[in-house]
Amino acid sequence: MQELKVPSVGESIVEVEIGAWLKKEGEAFGADEPLVELITDKATLELPAPFAGTLKKILKAQGETARVGEAIALLEEGKAEAQVQAPTRAPEEASPEPLAMPAAERLMREAGVSPKEVVGTGLGGRILKEDVERHLEERKAPPRPAEPAPPPAAPPPSPQAPADKPWRVDEVVPMTPLRRRIAERLLQARQTTAMLTTFNEADMSAVIALRRELGEAFQKKHGVKLGFMSFFVKAVVQALKEIPELNAEIRDGTIVYHRYYDIGIAVGGGEGLVVPVLRDADRLSFAEIERQIADFAERARARKLKPEELMGGTFTITNGGIYGSLNSTPLLNPPQVGILGMHAIQERPVAREGQVVIRPMMYLALSYDHRIVDGREAVTFLRRVKELIENPARLLLEV
Repeated sequence: MQELKVPSVGESIVEVEIGAWLKKEGEAFGADEPLVELITDKATLELPAPFAGTLKKILKAQGETARVGEAIALLEEGKAEAQVQAPTRAPEEASPEPLAMPAAERLMREAGVSPKEVVGTGLGGRILKEDVERHLEERKAPPRPAEPAPPPAAPPPSPQAPADKPWRVDEVVPMTPLRRRIAERLLQARQTTAMLTTFNEADMSAVIALRRELGEAFQKKHGVKLGFMSFFVKAVVQALKEIPELNAEIRDGTIVYHRYYDIGIAVGGGEGLVVPVLRDADRLSFAEIERQIADFAERARARKLKPEELMGGTFTITNGGIYGSLNSTPLLNPPQVGILGMHAIQERPVAREGQVVIRPMMYLALSYDHRIVDGREAVTFLRRVKELIENPARLLLEV
């Protein structure tokens, strides 16, 4: 009998919350097959089996917390031939209830909804929180004449609502563990850092023209699209080399200057943003950057990112523009002291050589920790990024 322990899942993370168990007690599993979901302040991760065997006993139930290194289950090693040789059961042998994400399970439990009632749109038919919310919205619709009453799980009218306005209702939904942890971490960032934000804007004409000219050949050669992010990663790395204060952190009363460049890239996951890290970004080509980011994004949606891929990072880039954000103030990701926010590209009138012209412009926002970074360094850094983006040939020549 061997213990299944919580692994280290990130810097400064000392405990996790147990999500859904993907195997039941007494059920066999294959090597590297996911056994349980672990919820951290960064993401929901699947913990794989260290070997093929049987789940003998669950020590920590869903919703409980466990510290890193603590045992959460007992495993018995064995070949588990049936499951290894045929891990995918036939439809008639499958469980009658589809798997659901932890957030979806809690919402269904609160609303009194059976998993059989909800159509899952997640990977492998898993039920997402959005699927449950959509199902509840449909249940709120007025009942058909044949139905004597609306579903019992429909929220009752708010006590403050007038009797003649039954549509004024409140729906109370518990905060998901991941969202609760994110809220705590963001609040911590505001309380423990002296955060300021400086803004600028970049003319994206040159980058857009370069992508239009070389994008097809780039994709044909490298098998990946030439996006905007690789230009910004390159520009940030060059600016960090010139302004090292933004590639540092405060540690035990000292300032640690990182002489390597691990750039965190915020991507959308199933339940929120996650920040996988491009290691040694200064040594990566444009194609390697684009390939890694595309891979991160795909595996974030499928919740297949590895814990070590979310650890560390010396600086972060987040792109609110993909959601249509025109401008915003990104929050720091401690212990990092800088984060660059990209935004939507919008055609705007600008002055060029005494003439008003229309150009595709992007607002840029740099949030920084004023304990290490002065305004001069922050403004210089952001102007350097702007300069490199507006003259992308400088990225290749490093001038």
